Amino acid sequence: MPSSARVYDYLLGGGHNFAADREVGERLVVMLPGAREGARLNRAFLRRAVLFMISSGIRQFLDIGSGIPTVGNVHEVAQKADPESRVVYVDNEPVAVAHSRQVLRDNERASAIRADLTDPRAVLSHPETTRLLDFDRPIGLLIVSVLHFVPESKDPGALLAHYREALAPGSFLAMSHLSADHRPAETAALVEVTKRTRDPSYPRSRQRFTQLFDGFELQDPGVVSTALWRPDSDADLADRPERDRVLAGVGRKP
Repeated sequence: MPSSARVYDYLLGGGHNFAADREVGERLVVMLPGAREGARLNRAFLRRAVLFMISSGIRQFLDIGSGIPTVGNVHEVAQKADPESRVVYVDNEPVAVAHSRQVLRDNERASAIRADLTDPRAVLSHPETTRLLDFDRPIGLLIVSVLHFVPESKDPGALLAHYREALAPGSFLAMSHLSADHRPAETAALVEVTKRTRDPSYPRSRQRFTQLFDGFELQDPGVVSTALWRPDSDADLADRPERDRVLAGVGRKP
């Protein structure tokens, strides 16, 4: 079946996807004008969030739902800023994990594990997680374009609380999430398309997404579209950023 990681890879122009993923990707492009641009903006937010955390002293990262490695992955951004940075990638998609391990085979400070966001114990206690990350020191937790695959029945707030409790004070959480506030017809079409994949989508309102930062202090400018979260160039901006389908924010654990 198509997977969100491989469809996202296709939208970003990657080559690690199958015919079924490309079919879904093309349907999204037809039904949702700007789908590729949205993927690019989300990727740009990830880069800026990592650099913001680096500037705040973070040198270790846990990227959950990391997907398939493409140019500008977290370890590339973080280790360019500081070669001592450590990164653990987490994904439940076997192709994503296998390719990540291949990319990282000569990188002693980065690793990839197969686990699921909805199983915090498996993520946090994995030998590679505990080998690379020191939970007594601040960590940058990245959950970018992943939580909208978790239904309310799995209580995303409680899941995030598990991760928050494991983090040291001074840690950061960066998230982006599909918005339910704009273009309802297009959003409904996206939900319908993803029902036929292994990763159905559950868009949320800005209010609900903001609630998921409970226990973290939202950093300026708060919850905004990906394009408007601390843009550093005109290339980061969408044509109409106020209508962007994906919301983003970064919080700090006090």
